[in-house]
Amino acid sequence: MNDDYRNQALKILPWVCAKCGREFSGKKLAELTVHHKDHNYKNNPPDGSNWEMLCTYCHDNEHSRELESQWQGGPESAGKGPVATHNPFANLNKLIKEPGRE
Repeated sequence: MNDDYRNQALKILPWVCAKCGREFSGKKLAELTVHHKDHNYKNNPPDGSNWEMLCTYCHDNEHSRELESQWQGGPESAGKGPVATHNPFANLNKLIKEPGRE
């Protein structure tokens, strides 16, 4: 099934990454992937309206951003995600005041 929509996408879409604009041909064509715009791999309309061609690097980046968004609670919770609790300067005063350190 994956090959079916990939082959169809390669027939109807340009062999260019929709994000970075790199062009692909020959052996390098294997680096071009089909990305589902709605993130539903089962949504494969024959006109390709849910697809865009992305190079493997941009495709990985796209899915990493999606996972990070989910992890942080999505755009509706912007600024309300996980809070960093580590303070690298917590003992700075102690280090500065130690005798013999200048």
